[in-house]
Amino acid sequence: MRVTVKELGRADKPRGILKTADRSLKVIPIAQDASYYAQKGTYYNQKNRLSKALLYLQKAVEAGPDDPLNHYNLACLLSKVDRLKEANYIFKHIVQNMDAELTECYFFMAINYGLMEDLLEAKRCLLKYLHATPDGDMAEEAEDLLLSMEDEDDSEAYNRGLNAAENDALLGLIENLNRVQFRERLLENESFQQTLQWGLYQGGDFLKEAIVRLYGDADCETARASLADFAANPWVNERLRQVALLELKRVNPAGRCRVYKEGRFREISLRDYPPPAPIWEGKWQQVIECTIANMRRSAYYSQEFYDDAEAIWLDFINQVYPQGPRVDRPQTWAAGLEYCLARFHFLGLTQKELAAAYGVSTASVRRKFTEINQILQIDRKAYRNMLAFLTDREGEQY
Repeated sequence: MRVTVKELGRADKPRGILKTADRSLKVIPIAQDASYYAQKGTYYNQKNRLSKALLYLQKAVEAGPDDPLNHYNLACLLSKVDRLKEANYIFKHIVQNMDAELTECYFFMAINYGLMEDLLEAKRCLLKYLHATPDGDMAEEAEDLLLSMEDEDDSEAYNRGLNAAENDALLGLIENLNRVQFRERLLENESFQQTLQWGLYQGGDFLKEAIVRLYGDADCETARASLADFAANPWVNERLRQVALLELKRVNPAGRCRVYKEGRFREISLRDYPPPAPIWEGKWQQVIECTIANMRRSAYYSQEFYDDAEAIWLDFINQVYPQGPRVDRPQTWAAGLEYCLARFHFLGLTQKELAAAYGVSTASVRRKFTEINQILQIDRKAYRNMLAFLTDREGEQY
């Protein structure tokens, strides 16, 4: 009896069957082995469906525990979804117990340690990589990273993080400078330059973004060089990297810039490098529609409030993309979103009231608000807006 394998079909819908030439015989299923799961995992990773990709790559490891490539692919995906400690545990296991020649693990461990702000371990891993493979594919990138870390060690700006008081003081200082004043101080005061670098790499995201935008407004060689260094640093927040690239593109549309992408530095054309735009999902739209529908039942809101709610949600999606948000119940996100709006405008709505209105738990409203607030700093922006309003009001009275 001759047995033929029917074409497996698309990677997302493999047919996974054996058929015999004799149609009277039953169909025999193909065993779902490690390569099958790895193929599925790779497909979903390329489609940016990361939870499914993770599930299948974990299954690939379970089905083929002795294949270091299965572990390597899983660790790379864990790095992509910010599960950095787990990823480094697997990378370390690979080079110590499975395949010492898979030295790329040291390089990616270094990147992850840098993202976790453990620069000492990052440096050690880069040195291990270069010692093991001095002519490796990533040797030039590793040397560039070590060189940048040596430059940082020489500067007080990188010795420690800012505490909350220092962060707010620096933010207050730069917010009170106009574009001309900022540029003059940047060009003439070396201490001010170091302080800005300190804030840019060790401050909170709100402060970092303010410095990036001021560098763009300054439009001078010193500011452009700082923006270019920031955009090329593999350990900065991806959203802030995109802000820096947009500022560079605004002041020099025909320019070029180095970025770290997929394990190596690449030179890109700013003209051809727009930031990635989210592919809009239906459930994200459901959140907006659910929020607006509930707001229309209230006497609190006029049209500009609806626009603000949509702006908050769009801003949040743009900043967390491609890592979410995952929407299981639109009502919970809608309640959290409306509470963000209420906090921003100092409206007298409570989490308990909104939970009742949307038919969700108070705890879920709090969780979604916290998640949005951590990214957008709703409370901080509301506080600063209120201070500005009160200051303007006092000025009018006098």
